[in-house]
Amino acid sequence: MRKTVDKLYNKVGIKSDRTKNITKHVLLSFVYKGGSILSSFLLVPLTINYLDTENYGIWLTLSSFIAWFSFFDIGLGNGLRNKFAEAKAKGDMTLARGYVSSAYFTIGAVSLGLIVIFTALNFFIDWTKVFNASPGLQKDLSILMPIVFGFFCLQLVVKLITTIYTADQHHSMQGKINFFIQLGSLASILILTKTSKGSLLYFGILYSLLPVLILIGFNIVGFKKRFLHFKPSFRFWKMEFLTDIFGLGITFFLIQISGIILFTSDNLIITQLFGPEEVVPYNIAYKYFSIVVMAFSIILTPYWSSITEAYTVGDITWIKKSMKILIKLTFVGVTGVILLLTLSPIAYEIWIGHEINIPISLSISMSSFIILSLIYTPFTVFINGTGKVTLQMLSIFLTSIVNIPLSILLAKHFELGSTGVIIATIICLIPHALLCPIQYHKIINNKANGIWNR
Repeated sequence: MRKTVDKLYNKVGIKSDRTKNITKHVLLSFVYKGGSILSSFLLVPLTINYLDTENYGIWLTLSSFIAWFSFFDIGLGNGLRNKFAEAKAKGDMTLARGYVSSAYFTIGAVSLGLIVIFTALNFFIDWTKVFNASPGLQKDLSILMPIVFGFFCLQLVVKLITTIYTADQHHSMQGKINFFIQLGSLASILILTKTSKGSLLYFGILYSLLPVLILIGFNIVGFKKRFLHFKPSFRFWKMEFLTDIFGLGITFFLIQISGIILFTSDNLIITQLFGPEEVVPYNIAYKYFSIVVMAFSIILTPYWSSITEAYTVGDITWIKKSMKILIKLTFVGVTGVILLLTLSPIAYEIWIGHEINIPISLSISMSSFIILSLIYTPFTVFINGTGKVTLQMLSIFLTSIVNIPLSILLAKHFELGSTGVIIATIICLIPHALLCPIQYHKIINNKANGIWNR
């Protein structure tokens, strides 16, 4: 079997071991991602029918709100990804274990502190006002919020296993884990629809618990087998390892905060301006056009850590060839988005029926946002892989500051509704989309100086 695969690689001109590994995991990821996409699409109508439009809108907004706290991994996840890959490329396994241990125990301590603080603050917050929900939901939300937040904090710790797999060039594992989570969620909703009436509380608890249980299982298996020699141990926690990760991680941390504000504030803005029901069509349009992003990310994801390794050992030729392939694939993705836009009225009707109306202006704006994202993402992956992310940090930070007031201005004062929110994001991202390819060409041609090389 191995010889047959090698012959196939030779026929299509794939000779690099690094590229062979990426190709293998991309093909596996397509299988897992395909299952995840199918499951997530089936989840939408099931969840709407179980919760109703208002409660589903509240859940989407609640999830976006909780996602804001993902920056409390303080960039250590992405920092670990690069540093672990570098340490393994250099053959320093003790250093790699030190990075893993320092990341796990630090994020674990931060998560524990967050759970205690959030639980205490929960007694003083009226969540119905935060989510613009019916007053009758206050009791359920006051119970649900600390539970969802607690599981989310645990997820910050246990999801580090996906970072380690990815840094170790085992790129399809993240897709495999997401597939199991999506499939488990689908099964859970089916069980809920058969055993209970619509309950945001039951749905939220089950939906938050499942990923944690699955990730714990992958941690146990991973550290018993493949990563036995990197198993977290407190005696390997050292400030110097943490500082090393955090030195790169702090920049990723600031990028994460800015990215979270930029990409997850939309649901909260729409909820406050127009009510939770309006969040639903916005998210349906986003999920629909994100099919292309999901497919593209399957190909892109392996390249981050592979570029880190290639850049560390000075294999610039491989990086240039790889980037040419990714840029060509971008145009394939853009064509796919245009096709989805053309078919959107039919697709919406088949998927969710006539209950929810998706304005054509929203579909056009959302597809434009996805196209813009596709254009600059390959260059972002390269920049992240090299760790030269200071310019990206400043660009995204300034963008996130402008995004919220511009969203409110276009949505409310120019009466564009939820369409105005995504238009604001597009406007804010244009400078970033221009800077990324410029920085790539400077770095790859060894002409980057100053902020372009930091």
